[in-house]
Amino acid sequence: MADPELRDALGRYLRQRIEAGERERLLVKPTRSRAVAPQPAVAKPAPLPAAETPAPAVPAAAIAGDSLQRIASDVAACKRCRLHSTRTCTVPGVGPATAGVVFVGEAPGADEDAQGEPFVGAAGQLLNKIIAAIGFRREDVFITNILKCRPPNNRDPQADEVACCRPYLERQLVVMRPKVICALGRHAGAWLTGAPDSMKALRGGTYHYQGIRVFPTYHPAALLRNPNWKRPTWDDVQALRAEHDRLAGNP
Repeated sequence: MADPELRDALGRYLRQRIEAGERERLLVKPTRSRAVAPQPAVAKPAPLPAAETPAPAVPAAAIAGDSLQRIASDVAACKRCRLHSTRTCTVPGVGPATAGVVFVGEAPGADEDAQGEPFVGAAGQLLNKIIAAIGFRREDVFITNILKCRPPNNRDPQADEVACCRPYLERQLVVMRPKVICALGRHAGAWLTGAPDSMKALRGGTYHYQGIRVFPTYHPAALLRNPNWKRPTWDDVQALRAEHDRLAGNP
């Protein structure tokens, strides 16, 4: 307190209060509040991108004069994605254009890449047994994959690879117009149904691709790893056969 007279007056006042019987109170010098500098606004982190989900297949327009042979030639010359640099053979698919049933897997493996034909390894041998068990022959159905080239080390197909390759499968299905499609495995099931679910969730659902009934079931390679899935797969392919016969007018 800079003013001597004011300081003396305050002293006299305190002594009078003490003499009147009051206890002396401690006077605390108030602290000056410090001005807080405004903090820069912290940008909120951008939300994590949603998990990529396959978009439902867009109906492909028919190409005049298109055929399975023409599509296979286009696949053989394809360099749309990185897989062309590591493939040995392209694997467009096998079967007649009149096939009423199409089996679609995810991608060729090592045996398929070497031979240029889908499902020729151990998984292919099991698929042949499944096909025979529901009364078809391999040469009566069409067998193909989402990807027409093998991913290195049999890794999962990547979204850009699927986007590059999907027109070929779309064209094949337009040419054939099969009665039913069997989606082998989660990747094929997700692409054909537009539902990015597990195979357990996909199984038994009612799905269509361009008006064609789709039956998702376990990939034969998965059945080799887990034989417990053979029974539900048998139920799925029996349902596929029954729908095929109904559409074909068979009793």
